[in-house]
Parts: sequence; C-alpha cells; structure tokens
Amino acid sequence: MLVSAKEMLDKAKAGHYAVGQFNINNLEWTKAVLLTAQECNSPVILGVSEGAGKYMTGFKTVAAMVKAMDEELGITVPVALHLDHGTYEGSKKCIEAGFTSIMFDGSHYAIDENVEKTTELVKLAHDNGISIEAEVGSIGGEEDGVVGMGECADSDECKRVADLGVDMLAAGIGNIHGVYPENWAGLQFDVLDAIQQKTGAMPLVLHGGTGIPDDMIKKAIDLGVSKINVNTECQLSFAAATREYIEAGKDQQGKGFDPRKLLAPGTEAIKAKVKEKMELFGSVGKA
Repeated sequence: MLVSAKEMLDKAKAGHYAVGQFNINNLEWTKAVLLTAQECNSPVILGVSEGAGKYMTGFKTVAAMVKAMDEELGITVPVALHLDHGTYEGSKKCIEAGFTSIMFDGSHYAIDENVEKTTELVKLAHDNGISIEAEVGSIGGEEDGVVGMGECADSDECKRVADLGVDMLAAGIGNIHGVYPENWAGLQFDVLDAIQQKTGAMPLVLHGGTGIPDDMIKKAIDLGVSKINVNTECQLSFAAATREYIEAGKDQQGKGFDPRKLLAPGTEAIKAKVKEKMELFGSVGKA
C-alpha cells in the first residue's frame, strides 16, 4: 500500500520506535524489502538515490515497478517510495514520476538558500499529497558523488527548517554514509538532544545506519529519531551471499547460473538483514 511517509513517521515518533528506510537498486532489492515488511507487519520506506534511479533507467521506471510489485505481491503494510538525498531538480522529477515522498538535501547550501528552496518544495510536495524530508548539517562520507564532512547541525537552523512545514528532518550528528572507521567518535547525543528540544514533535532522521552500535541506535530513537536509513549493510550482505554461492561452485551445478538462482542467496540475505533491522528499530507489528 503506497502512501506518504508522514503518518507512519508521526506514529513512530509518538510510539518511540523508528521506521527503516532501505535503499533499493533493482527488482530483487525491492521484492526482498517488500516481502520482509509484509512478513514483519512493519511500515517501510523504499529509498532511491538519484544514482540508483538513473541505473534503473529513470524515476518513472522505478515508480511503475514499485507500484506494480506492491499490487502483485498483495502488500498491505504502509510503503513509502522516497527520494534519498535529492537535488532540487531531482525532487521535482520524483514528484512528477509518482513517488510518495521526497528528500531535498539542501545541506550544502548556505542556510538562507536551503530555506528558500525547501520552502518551494514543501508547497509542491504537499500540493501533491507527498511527504518531504529536509537536511541540516551534513552526513559524512560519500553517496552518489555527494561528499559530506559530517558537520553537526545547528539546533537553531534545524528549528528554522522544521518550521517550514517539512514532515521529517535529517540532521548531522556525527553519522556517516558507508562503513564507519575504527576511530569514529560516535553519535553526538548532546547535539541530537538539543535538536529534539528545538523541533518538538518533528520526526528526526538518522542517515548512515550501517554499523552504528545497537545501543546507540536505541538511544537515538529515545531522543526522537523516527526514521533510520540502511543501505550499505544490505549491499554487503548481498555481496557476501553471492560470493559464497559462486565460490562454492553452485553456479556451475545444474542451471545454477540462471540469474533467478544466482541472485537468490543475496536476496535472502537482504531479507534477513531487513528483518534484523526492523526488530532493532521496533517497527515489527506496527503497520
């Protein structure tokens, strides 16, 4: 059931749990996440970066695939199709393509320009019944060529952007994309707490969910995080399971080279990882 992310995240904020955003890259990824959400009776957000959208031949293709798959699989749990780290133009294209949620990442602009562009996109999104996420501060690491240094967000700037009417807010609190280095300082909970105090009921978003210790995840949820993004862990799980299948020579047995067989172990690995995260986030049974 394709919906905007607003209601599911408002419920998560009130219920002190988080909804997982799991990025999709192809049919197998999408199918794995949808089936796991249905099995766990959990709301879910399908994240699509602009690079992944281009890889899948465009946002219209992605939207059509997700809508059709949602119907064909008989998915009844709430599902949001969400643009991840979108540009100004990419956000507009996703609204036109039929996404149910967008993220405009204006964190690399000066705050006044971030506010100006976010204001316009809030109106456009809400006029189309779509939820919108904004970002203040920057998420460390690299995603689709966008490099962030991991600057912590200013709580006053967070309040300024939250007051524009966005439905969720991503704020840098020392989190990074990809695998965390051994010398990572950890999440800055004092910054998160200050942001929570200024933004109140606004659902907060934690990007870079891969590799953050479970106790930090739970504390972040207690401090107002209602959406957690996971991508790299699913990619690593898929790669490891596929490698094991090939190195065991199973692709050379019978018709093991058939892509439906070749991709099956990786798909099952994604399902296991998504279920693990949904249990950690507390969203199981909350659809």
